[in-house]
Amino acid sequence: MQDRLPDNEYFMRLALKQALKAKGNTWPNPLVGAVLVKDRRIMSKGYHKMAGLAHAEIEAFKNANGITKNSTLYITLEPCCTFGRTPPCTEAIINAGIKKVVVGMRDPNPKNNGKGIKILRSAGINVEVGFLNKELREINLPYIKYITKSLPLVTVKVGQSLDGKIATKSGESQWITSKKSRDYAHKLRADFDAIMVGINTIIKDNPKLQAPKQKRRFYKIIIDPNLDIPIDSWVLKHSSQQVFVVCSLNSSSSKAKRLQQLGAKILRIACKNGNLNLKSLLKKLVRIEVTNILVEGGGTLIGSMFDQHLVDKVIFFVAPKIIGGKDSISSIMGDGINRIKDVVQIEDVLVKKIGKDYLFEGKITH
Repeated sequence: MQDRLPDNEYFMRLALKQALKAKGNTWPNPLVGAVLVKDRRIMSKGYHKMAGLAHAEIEAFKNANGITKNSTLYITLEPCCTFGRTPPCTEAIINAGIKKVVVGMRDPNPKNNGKGIKILRSAGINVEVGFLNKELREINLPYIKYITKSLPLVTVKVGQSLDGKIATKSGESQWITSKKSRDYAHKLRADFDAIMVGINTIIKDNPKLQAPKQKRRFYKIIIDPNLDIPIDSWVLKHSSQQVFVVCSLNSSSSKAKRLQQLGAKILRIACKNGNLNLKSLLKKLVRIEVTNILVEGGGTLIGSMFDQHLVDKVIFFVAPKIIGGKDSISSIMGDGINRIKDVVQIEDVLVKKIGKDYLFEGKITH
């Protein structure tokens, strides 16, 4: 039997692999990969590495050493047609003499949605659209939400016992999950441009909240309504990344000034029903191009995130241990729900074994 000849899906999967090479580094731009093909032979590949740098198709053209005429371009996202940080890619595609463009998914950005495709077709280029749409949407969920909702994507990460506890009644929490789980969770930070924790986590654990070494930008966000953060906290004294301390409108101005002297930025937001209005915070963060946030705890902050309907994805590491006790600390606090019909539904659940623990990952049904 003859081997199956490469088809559109085959080449688009190669382009998808290219896109993933820049995972966690392109915000606020999407992950995009490209493959240039001629007579079923791959001429070159490329991917968008970082906002402000060349887009994927331009990288592919550079890597083709000028041999682009009458080729087919496979691109995971519709080519841009407007001037932004870089010139429009539609113009470069036309000038390169490309005869056919295969687009994975349309760009959800209203400035470009369908317009790039129309420009290419008007120039006489054959354009096909709609390949691996589900997979391509999945890798660009932060970009899609940023563009369509003007909000960052929020992922909650929890390490807990089987009965949903993150600490005993005395507050002891180290360690419930295994070292394998903790190492895996730390590596996850590479996929995000910000990490968020509550003030209780800072006071109790004094965490470093370290970013992966390859990150050029990684924000640390501390939810601290009354500015209770100790001045000698590790995250304030030893962090090379920008730290944001989020507080209420009437919190101490003298403490805020001291924190600013240490390099922290103060974000004051209003309260809603007695709690900080976290949606208002997310809107502030999106203005500085924060698109993908990992919330690591504790239970009070995570509960508020769920109460205010701001969570998009969950990553739960569950250790096969029972802590018990009504006074032990749960992974999700807050108000919760009154009726089962209002329960938070998780879809597309992935289950993976990590050492002795189990990882549950899924998306929230909104």
